[in-house]
Amino acid sequence: MILVTGGAGFIGSNLHAALRAGGQDCIITDWLGHGEKWRNLRHYPPAQVIAPENLAEYLENGPKLTAIVHLGAISETTATDGDLVWKTNVELSQHLWHWCAVHKVRFIYASSAATYGNGAAGFDDDFSIPALQKLQPLNLYGWSKHAFDLWAAGQIEANTPAPPAWAGVKFFNVYGPNEYHKGKMISVVKVKHDEIATGGPVRLFKSDQPGMADGEQRRDFIYIDDVIAALQFLLTAPGISGLYNLGTGVARSYADLARAVCAANNVPPNIEYVDMPEVLRGKYQSFTQAPMHRLRDAGFNHQFHTLEQGVNAYIRNHLLQPDMYR
Repeated sequence: MILVTGGAGFIGSNLHAALRAGGQDCIITDWLGHGEKWRNLRHYPPAQVIAPENLAEYLENGPKLTAIVHLGAISETTATDGDLVWKTNVELSQHLWHWCAVHKVRFIYASSAATYGNGAAGFDDDFSIPALQKLQPLNLYGWSKHAFDLWAAGQIEANTPAPPAWAGVKFFNVYGPNEYHKGKMISVVKVKHDEIATGGPVRLFKSDQPGMADGEQRRDFIYIDDVIAALQFLLTAPGISGLYNLGTGVARSYADLARAVCAANNVPPNIEYVDMPEVLRGKYQSFTQAPMHRLRDAGFNHQFHTLEQGVNAYIRNHLLQPDMYR
């Protein structure tokens, strides 16, 4: 049995669907709420749904788990409640780490490319404390993920009890089905698709970096199917422990993404550049790219979708279908 926190969310529900399709029983921790989030689980109902506030009690009873995949978090890059973010993103992760260490259960947790800040210190997923201390996240969310990475590195350096196998995953820009509940944190692919659906132009932020043309901000965009392939690898790979980037290894421009969305919708490119909101200036990553050698060296040989392939698969197989969900 595998426990997936945030299991009704974007990455969690896609992982849950893949595990269930492969015959694996899953328990998820999440709030379904009063909206449409339950639809992320409609095709693959879980064995059990545990409210996050009841997770500690559930674990106290010593359930027979083979792994915990900890994806639940406050992931808004504009979050401002530091106490809530710390409790949710750091303290809960520490609790799950200790539980897995005691019960000898594999532990996979979500870190983030937001830990790299503006990229001035590079994007190397080196797990040493000196390497991690060089990173300067730009927002509270990125800092909370960075704080737990540093804490985990300290646990390993101090040789304290740790899960028998563990992996922190630094997700880059993930897009794909089942993200529809995410509000302002939904992927750029979905936002641009919706703009086209209303008959308008694709709107991109103007560059706020000297010498960088509008639309040439570059990110490592990765399709959800590639993310799930990596997580499944980490759930089964023997003796694997460490911090791993998860992107494609290739940065692509927002203009490239806009053209890919237009092509998947069979419309000519129509891009309009708008001013970046004041709240994002100085906090916006204009370049991210995931060095993937550590995960590759660990044995992950999956071939990633190109941006065009992933955008086309998302739009044609999901967004343009009567049922958009996985």
